[in-house]
Amino acid sequence: MAIAVFYDQTQARHDPAFFLVRGRPQPSPERAARAEALLAAATDAGLVHRTPPPAGPIPRLRVHDPAYLDFLETGWRQWRVAGGGEEVVANVHPARAHASYPRGIVGRAGWHMADTACPLGRHSFEAARAGADGAVAAVRAVADGAPLAYALARPPGHHAFADMAGGFCFLNNTAIAAAELRARGHRPAILDVDVHHGNGTQAIFYDRADVLHVSIHADPAVFYPWFWGYAHERGIGSGEGWTVNLPLPPGTDDAGFLDALDGALATVAGVAPDVLVVALGLDTHVDDPLAAFAVTTDGFARIGERIARSRLPLVLIQEGGYPSPALGRNLGRFLDGVLGA
Repeated sequence: MAIAVFYDQTQARHDPAFFLVRGRPQPSPERAARAEALLAAATDAGLVHRTPPPAGPIPRLRVHDPAYLDFLETGWRQWRVAGGGEEVVANVHPARAHASYPRGIVGRAGWHMADTACPLGRHSFEAARAGADGAVAAVRAVADGAPLAYALARPPGHHAFADMAGGFCFLNNTAIAAAELRARGHRPAILDVDVHHGNGTQAIFYDRADVLHVSIHADPAVFYPWFWGYAHERGIGSGEGWTVNLPLPPGTDDAGFLDALDGALATVAGVAPDVLVVALGLDTHVDDPLAAFAVTTDGFARIGERIARSRLPLVLIQEGGYPSPALGRNLGRFLDGVLGA
């Protein structure tokens, strides 16, 4: 059976103009070139490029609030009518305690955007929707018997909450994939190996006992997303114990990451899932523009091999990994490890 990489060229139409870093505007690293490099690497590894069909709104509604989805779809037009610039960038972020939902677009933007790293442009929603369609298509491929499918989701998703964008993310593709699997009667677990904690994914499943979420990431005490991803966060209510965070210090190398991965995979095995959703961040690489770790290109092959040893069907959802000369090679080596095992 051919292994598919799902990507729609519509996803390239999301083109954020800038990235605010410590008060300084910089070119956004989350740009279309990263998807082009990853698609080329996936096809070079033997995966077959397929354009995902429209999945419809139901998979998104399983994860996201309707008012938020309406904001993503209509917010840019309302912003422009109100005299806003080329991108929606919130300039107010409410502490939501006892707050009320506003009607005006400036207020709605603040309500639905966790930070300034998720500017909403003319084509952002259609690009994010196509990326989410790819996540659903990957799930359906695995449900139909494929041992592996790869959703080249761009923009990424694991920082998106049920009703908030953040950290380059609008629709939580990883959560959408896991919810789609649940709707099909599967028992998924999520393993997030991005250098940043998947705070949106954690929040979506935090009170649930049907989807384990295990994340290996840089210590949020000193790294984005700052407020979530600490080891003591383990879920609430019936979901207690179904969130497992493994924060690691900046500079973690192959050996340190693989040691944490062994523990993460043991935790996954403990709940006996029948599908593993991998939130695949390649930004753990030593030369990534947003680097905090020192994982090598060959290290990705060992990461892929160990994940494949779980003997679970794999739904790979692309998260981070930003333009550098090594980006495509990192994905290629990861896929070599998975396919070789």
